[in-house]
Amino acid sequence: MLRDILGQAWGAMVYNRRRTAITMVGMAWGIATVVLLVAYGAGFSAAIETIFAKFGTNTIIFWGGRTSEQAGGDKAGARVRFTLDDLDRVSNSVPGILHISPYATKNVPVQNDLHTYTWAVDGVRPTYQEIWKLNLEQGRFFSGAEDQARAHVCILGSENKIKLFSGGWALGESIRLNGEIFTVIGVMKPKMQEGDNDDSNRNIYVPFNTMSDLVDTHYLDSIWLDYRGDNELVEKALRETMGAAHHFRPSDHNAMGVANLMTQVKVFRLLSIALSILLTLVGALTLGIAGIGLMNIMLVAVQQRTREIGIEKALGARRHHILIQFLAEALAITVVGGVAGIALAYAVSALVGRITFYSALAKNAESADIRLLISPTSVVVATVILIVTGLVSGMIPAIRAANLDPIEALRYE
Repeated sequence: MLRDILGQAWGAMVYNRRRTAITMVGMAWGIATVVLLVAYGAGFSAAIETIFAKFGTNTIIFWGGRTSEQAGGDKAGARVRFTLDDLDRVSNSVPGILHISPYATKNVPVQNDLHTYTWAVDGVRPTYQEIWKLNLEQGRFFSGAEDQARAHVCILGSENKIKLFSGGWALGESIRLNGEIFTVIGVMKPKMQEGDNDDSNRNIYVPFNTMSDLVDTHYLDSIWLDYRGDNELVEKALRETMGAAHHFRPSDHNAMGVANLMTQVKVFRLLSIALSILLTLVGALTLGIAGIGLMNIMLVAVQQRTREIGIEKALGARRHHILIQFLAEALAITVVGGVAGIALAYAVSALVGRITFYSALAKNAESADIRLLISPTSVVVATVILIVTGLVSGMIPAIRAANLDPIEALRYE
């Protein structure tokens, strides 16, 4: 008998093709909206991660300042400076350190036979490439042996190469940094750059030991490191280690400045999660409107088939049979509309492609634009919302149909 009841439900849908089709379109639009909004939230999160990934998210930069709290017998206001000895101190005392590099920088005249500019030259160790995620377009990064030998080799930023060599071949060419001759052994890939004041693509890198030919490197401008583990625990251990070595309180943030990129990443991740939840709720409300339309259509169907329900009950149909008949019809409309909606969402995602986001503010930032990322998770979330909507929208009319009095139903005109 169950098979017959389901067959009747299908027959009713076919008989009212136009009404059924319109209802399915509403459900398809609702589920497509949910999937696309969730996909937009996922794409926004991915774009934020890409922006931070250009720096290396598990990165900490720290530098010396002046104490603002009295520590032991030392008065506040003492200057804190770091040296190469602090690299070994941090490596041996702070857990989770992967790479560490001193950093010294200076703006110097940069010349070749045709051009002269003033750019920042950064002295770093080879490990800096891993810390700051520096990708080369041509050539290679300098080695530890070249650093120890104080080799006069350098890595150009993408804009340095364009301006010095008009976009031509730069590897093996010589340039002068503050009058000292250096050989170009590598050229960086273009990085995301916000406006003309962003020097991301105008930095020249030289071995740290060689940097002493350009500037006094006894005291470091900063120290860079990357790590694995909890960023807060690493920063805490770092402050305690350096505080003990340089006689300042770990709580004195003026004594040692710290840029902990993961702290900012976590803030943006929370914002991304909040946005995704908001978009999911908006999509669920849109799908709820479609569910109300389905409920209205099913209530109309119950009213139109009241006499038919009375006949079925008179022939022996029980309440649960009538309930299943109308609930099956509602779920069938929901399922077909849902499949069509998910297919529509995939089609829209493919047609839209990349949505301008960070590239509107920065050069070479197309990878940080928003793409509609339809993941299995977003489809599952949308499907769950769809099933709940279909059950609620179909259950109320089905219960009403099942509770009809057979005698009153047979008298209905």
